Parts: sequence; structure tokens; C-alpha cells
Amino acid sequence: MARSNSGTIVAGMTAAALAVVGFLAYQASVTAPDDLSTARRDSSASSGSADRSGEPAGQQGKKQQAHPVPAASGSGVRIVYALGERRVWLVGEDDKVIRTYAVVPSSVSPAPGQYAVTSRSARIAGSDGVPVEHVVRFTAVDGVVVGFSAAVDGSMPDPGAGQKTGGIRAKRADGKALWTFAAIGTKIVVVA
Repeated sequence: MARSNSGTIVAGMTAAALAVVGFLAYQASVTAPDDLSTARRDSSASSGSADRSGEPAGQQGKKQQAHPVPAASGSGVRIVYALGERRVWLVGEDDKVIRTYAVVPSSVSPAPGQYAVTSRSARIAGSDGVPVEHVVRFTAVDGVVVGFSAAVDGSMPDPGAGQKTGGIRAKRADGKALWTFAAIGTKIVVVA
């Protein structure tokens, strides 16, 4: 009988250890950078510091100079989405660009104008069935909800796939930055 009990204990401990390892692997996959080669290169940069955007010092500033916020986007704290440039800007106080990044548009686009964040979801299935995170919604077009998100697996949608979707996709790090910036009611300006 003692041998049977010790076998049960060992099996239970093994199952518990596998569960812990699985959980730790999941945590690592969620917090790992999207591009490990970039992370290694950036961490070996001579300055080693990062600004508020999470970019290595100097990197975000270069992006801002190459992609200034559109003049027709108003002023104040806001998220700017340029349809033609396929780019988003997170603009803070004093019209300072905190972060800018490229996005992949959905097949359904909002009309240029001013909107506000209406709802948020940490994780859901996207309108194309792909699991997405950091979902920030701001309008609907012909019954299709439109918002920003990042695919958990890092994939990007195919806007020409013929499926009506409203998810404007970004890389995971960019989606997380927008999620942190965009509270309910935050102004969103869409420009052509």
C-alpha cells in the first residue's frame, strides 16, 4: 500500500510542477518583446536608457521627426489616426508626441473626424476570429465596430480578404502603449 501512495504523491507533484512550468512559460510569452533581435540590439546600445514611450533613448525622437503629427489633427491630448499614412500618434500635453507607429488598417475605415474612446477590452477574439489584446474602440461603421488592437500572436490582418472587420492592428508593444494612454473618453482624431 505504501508503494501505491508514494506513486500517487509523485504523480501529483509532477503534475503540479508541470502546471507551474506552463504558467511561467505563459507569463514569459506575454511579457517577451515582439522582436528579440531588436530587443538584444537595443539593450546593447551605448545609452541603455529608454524614454516614456518604451523606445530606447533617441529612437522615438527619430520616428517623430520622420512622421510629424498631422497639422489638421487639432490640439491637446489625443490619439491621431491618419488613414492615408496608416499611422497613429499618441499626443500628450502641450502637443508633445509621446509615440508614433505604423498600423495595418481594417477593411472598414472610419470617416475623418473627431471621436472618443467608448470601450476597452483587455483580451477578446477579433472580428476576424484572431485573439487580440489591448482593444480600444471608438466608433462603428455600418454595424462594424472600429477600434485599435494587437493580435496576441503578432499577426496582421489582410484588409483585402473580403471580410468586414474593424480592427486597426498594431504590433503588441504599440498596442500596449495605446492601451495605457487611452482611457474611456480620450479624444481620437481621424484624418485623411
